[in-house]
Amino acid sequence: MASRKKPAAKLDKYFCCPFCNHAGSVDCEIDRKEWFAVVKCFVCKETYSTKAHALTEPIDVYSEWIDECEKANQDVDVRRRRRDSYA
Repeated sequence: MASRKKPAAKLDKYFCCPFCNHAGSVDCEIDRKEWFAVVKCFVCKETYSTKAHALTEPIDVYSEWIDECEKANQDVDVRRRRRDSYA
């Protein structure tokens, strides 16, 4: 006898915000009529929007948002400059 296949795991719909780090506070809405996707955080109100297509899933939009955040922070110097208080 053949064993039954396990059902595929469902993808997440709620994610961790890269700005406020609250778990499960980011929701993704995909408008299939206008082919537009919006990711927004309920806590800090940060949003990201992009174009969508027929195969777009919420994890794809969230990953694109994370990639854009990393791209924006690439040129930023992480170390803070020391202020000269005696100037």
